[in-house]
Amino acid sequence: MAPRSTRDFRATRRRFLQGSVAGAALSTVARPLAAQQPPVPLEEYQAEYFDAAEWAFVMAATARLIPSDGDGPGALETRVPVFIDREMAGEFGQAATWYMEGPHQPDAAPLFGYQSPLTPAEVYRGGIAGFNDWCSSKHGAAFADLDADTQDAALTALEAGDVPLGPELRDFFSLLLQNTKEGYFADPLYGGNHGMAAWVYIGFPGARASFLEWTDPSKDNVPYPLGPVSIAGERA
Repeated sequence: MAPRSTRDFRATRRRFLQGSVAGAALSTVARPLAAQQPPVPLEEYQAEYFDAAEWAFVMAATARLIPSDGDGPGALETRVPVFIDREMAGEFGQAATWYMEGPHQPDAAPLFGYQSPLTPAEVYRGGIAGFNDWCSSKHGAAFADLDADTQDAALTALEAGDVPLGPELRDFFSLLLQNTKEGYFADPLYGGNHGMAAWVYIGFPGARASFLEWTDPSKDNVPYPLGPVSIAGERA
């Protein structure tokens, strides 16, 4: 199979996100934020699970998967890294509700499902360390310290399986991409989709409980104008 261009990660957001809403309907159970207070800047956020180097990676990687230089909000504007950090510190990251007893066969075909003995949080920890080592060897610096073009090339190699991380970490990129999409589209209650900006961008009404004011047949094929509502009742 021919290698894909490093420009794959620069496709328009609408193309990248097309079809992702259904897949990001939160197959996991994220922990809600304790209170809806004005969030601190990402640079001041105290990560619950990631250390400083891991947090720098998550910030940089999500910024390339959903970049800020397009016609909609990026991963950083929607605080996707906060969502991922909370996921890894919570039940999903710890595989609290998963069957994790052996035997494990990490090199089994992907069709057999998740086979790693590691929890998702452990996959992130090992994957980030291994990927940063590969980036340092291949490109001379950890991922977060590379320029955007080199980061795109590195992520392309990671997705293609060209980064030797070991079979127990092979789900690292797919987890990162899945959690990035989930954090982008989740209810703001879970730390991402700040201000419901992603919902506004795609025209999703969120948790609005009633559409009686929009049931007039004359409004068929007319763009829905009322904006999204969060689980907490906030309106964008």
